[in-house]
Amino acid sequence: MDLSNNHFSGSLPSSIGGLTNLVNLSLQNNNFEGPIPSSCGNLLSLELLDLSNNNLSEMIPKSLQALVHLKYLNLSSNKLQGEIPMGGPFQNFSAQSFASNGLLCGVPRLKVPPCKKGTEQPHSRKAGAPILKYIIPGVLSALLIVAAVSTLILRRKRNVEVGREMVLSPQFQWRRVSHLQLVRATNGFNENSLLGNGGFGSVYKGTLSDGMDVAVKVFNLQIEGAFKSFDSECEVISNIRHRNLVKIISSCSQIDFKALVLQYMPNGSLEKWLYSQNSSLNILQRLNIMIDVALALEYLHHGYSIPVVHCDMKPSNILLDEDMVAHVADFGIAKLLGEGDSFTQTMTLATIGYMAPEYGMDGIVSTKGDVYSFGIVLMETFTKKKPTDEMFAGEMNLKQWISNSLFQDAIVEVVDASLLRTEEDRDFSSKRDCLSSIMRLALGCSAEFPEERVGMRDSVATLNKIKIKFLKANGGK
Repeated sequence: MDLSNNHFSGSLPSSIGGLTNLVNLSLQNNNFEGPIPSSCGNLLSLELLDLSNNNLSEMIPKSLQALVHLKYLNLSSNKLQGEIPMGGPFQNFSAQSFASNGLLCGVPRLKVPPCKKGTEQPHSRKAGAPILKYIIPGVLSALLIVAAVSTLILRRKRNVEVGREMVLSPQFQWRRVSHLQLVRATNGFNENSLLGNGGFGSVYKGTLSDGMDVAVKVFNLQIEGAFKSFDSECEVISNIRHRNLVKIISSCSQIDFKALVLQYMPNGSLEKWLYSQNSSLNILQRLNIMIDVALALEYLHHGYSIPVVHCDMKPSNILLDEDMVAHVADFGIAKLLGEGDSFTQTMTLATIGYMAPEYGMDGIVSTKGDVYSFGIVLMETFTKKKPTDEMFAGEMNLKQWISNSLFQDAIVEVVDASLLRTEEDRDFSSKRDCLSSIMRLALGCSAEFPEERVGMRDSVATLNKIKIKFLKANGGK
């Protein structure tokens, strides 16, 4: 059940505990308030619970410790208070699950203040051996500090980037598949199973033993940066959940073999649909796809506790499921911005033509860079012209070409010919107005200076307004 990114408000009903077969529950980015119902402890099949970015208050129910199958928990950006439970699945969650709740307390590894005696539960005060009550937490804290310092030192030795890194969340490590299972699933990584090649490896279609079709992304460890790309995707994609992001199903990490098992997208990439002779998309289909992409980027930039920058938005990284819903994929060079940071720097190059100017020249990574790339993809989606097309030379580029057409009221000359056939078309005027509005937004997203670019929240709102106006003018078609 995914009811995220809406405007729901009020208290969560206690009757939610009756959904005993529920596996995933996402209510993030709404306006719910009040306590988390203790009846949620009855959701014994639950594997994912995301209540982040609401106004929930009071204590985290101890009943949630009974959710033995819970692998992902996100309660960040609420108003929760009191002691964080430590039983059951809670011993596997990281500080990210509880970030931005000012009044929580608990163990040091969760980066919250220690609980005062008044916040302890009665059974903890009755525990025997009073000395052990103080010694054991002290020893555990010391061990955790040593482990954290050791991890930090090892990471800094490996890291050539200035950008901040995040420790891989423990819950990601719950699901593993063996190399042998993946060999069987892909028929020995047969060429007939190959879906495509990327900068750091190849993607194969596979079928797991339970009959599920998956995409297996195998990293070529001979390529420089492949190890780092695998780690980056694990860090990012295991911590985020959104209907317009490709889901991770499992992973396989060995010394000489690394792969991710991802949600299979039967309709391939947006790039395939734009440039294959036997594929075509109408205005509404393209508009829906770009709204999906905008929603995904809005979530990455604003819907998660730490901003995520994709860094490589392009049509080949936009995949389509069986219902033609778009999912953003490939987080191999994505960056997580530190709390309070608006940008970081990198030495990793993205794809020529889609990179923001400040990324290409100075390696500056920010959410505004994704916005720029989104603007370029938006233009390409409706013009069927790549930013690297040979027609663009000297001072003429995709942006200038679009800008000139709008200035001369000649949008029909730049958009994909299949979208505006003749002026005799009874819907010609509404289609032209729709495409002109889309191109104006695209230019606003890809402005030269980051501070002048339209943000993703405004982009989502604008695209939805364009869609509503277009549907009204064309009788809902």
